[in-house]
Amino acid sequence: MENPHSILLVEDEAKLGPIIRDELRRQGYLVDLAIDGKEAEEAFQNKLYSIVLLDVNLPYKSGLELCKEFRAANKTIPIIMLTAIGQIQDKVEAFDLGADDYLVKPFHFEELFVRVKALLKRTDKGQEDEKIIVDDLTIDMKNKSVVRAGMNINLTAKEFTLLTLLARNRERVISKQEILEKVWDLTFDTGTNTIEVYISFLRNKIDKPFEHKLIHTKPGFGYYIK
Repeated sequence: MENPHSILLVEDEAKLGPIIRDELRRQGYLVDLAIDGKEAEEAFQNKLYSIVLLDVNLPYKSGLELCKEFRAANKTIPIIMLTAIGQIQDKVEAFDLGADDYLVKPFHFEELFVRVKALLKRTDKGQEDEKIIVDDLTIDMKNKSVVRAGMNINLTAKEFTLLTLLARNRERVISKQEILEKVWDLTFDTGTNTIEVYISFLRNKIDKPFEHKLIHTKPGFGYYIK
């Protein structure tokens, strides 16, 4: 599967969290598990996720507080609340804070999978029609085309995926590990210089013909576009 969806799972129950994580991984998703509000905040700030599964009752900071923060930072990311509390008022508050869906524990994994797929499908459809603009660079997701300063730029599928990842995260440094996961579907570094080679390909096509450079390196951390 190319460019699989990544999930931030925030669950503090010691037994349940790893079980949900492993079940989602079996479905082909990349999953990071955070066990408290602090870990969740740090993960969300350092990585771009496709969807968040968020428990309500968490140490340090509640899921409702995190939901509000995550929604303020990202208007479109799907958020599903997971909680043992079934009162109507909690559901209302979660939706008011920006949650897209709500599952009461215990739940069947099949139901979770269906809801995750439905929200990701909706998000993907919205992204297919979008245009990402960075300075004089325009990426048309529907037509899979790239134009800079009126010049059409031909990219391979991998180059396009890599450029899109950088552009969606404008000015945020993307680590090599995240690039490996999102572009090459690898959860480990193969020891090759594949990423450096593809960044070089992109620079030759995106930056070399122009005075103003868009693709930048932060040594030891990764790459970013601005």
